[in-house]
Amino acid sequence: MLPVISPAETLQKLRDGKIRLVDIREPDEVNAVRVPGAEVAPLSVIKWTRLAPASPDLPIVFTCNSGNRTTKQSDLLEELAGGPALQMEGGVSTWAKQGLPVERGRQSMPLFRQIQIGAGALVLLGLAGVFVWPPMIWLSAFVGAGLVFAGVTGFCGLGLLLSAMPWNKK
Repeated sequence: MLPVISPAETLQKLRDGKIRLVDIREPDEVNAVRVPGAEVAPLSVIKWTRLAPASPDLPIVFTCNSGNRTTKQSDLLEELAGGPALQMEGGVSTWAKQGLPVERGRQSMPLFRQIQIGAGALVLLGLAGVFVWPPMIWLSAFVGAGLVFAGVTGFCGLGLLLSAMPWNKK
């Protein structure tokens, strides 16, 4: 388990350049409310991104929305940090409740809902397309296989594609 640091202490150390704050929330969450100066490395893709390693003089402080994801994934985050790592107590929601500085943006539909809508639409398209061109059933099979793969590995290609769309960018 990662040691805990308060939001106020995190802010002071961030301003002094003594820590790196890494936000593991998904892009739609970060677009809604963001801590200025925080790096964004969504938990859904953090295994496949290169996170610059922490050092004794510049440890990484991980944060999420409430602290639950950071706590549950503390072993993975500690490994990915490659050096000293901490977690911010209460996450970004506690940071905002304490009146610490945040940047507010537009709230888009959560990425998970976008994935559900996209996958469902592709499955229905594949099923309806069978009446026009029978091999369209393979579209539904491909989407189903992709969902199983995403569930087993934690890697969702459709999620990466949707997160790169303009409506999911700040």
